[in-house]
Amino acid sequence: MKRLYIVEHFVPFPSSEYGGLWNVVASSDEEVYDLIVEDDGDMNTQCYGKLRENIMKASKYALADEVESKVVDSFLT
Repeated sequence: MKRLYIVEHFVPFPSSEYGGLWNVVASSDEEVYDLIVEDDGDMNTQCYGKLRENIMKASKYALADEVESKVVDSFLT
């Protein structure tokens, strides 16, 4: 089953001043992680451990239709 994940993630300066918000359609936490890392090639690799924690804490909503896994939208500062 696919879910919509709303993931908040802080990324320290100089990559970002605050971080961002990712809206991702995926079937698992691990798939969300892979899609975010692939989508945001500039993310500081030191932040990846915290990213996994933030994905586990993310709001998750079941989708009625089967759709493609992807980063739907992201807002990064």
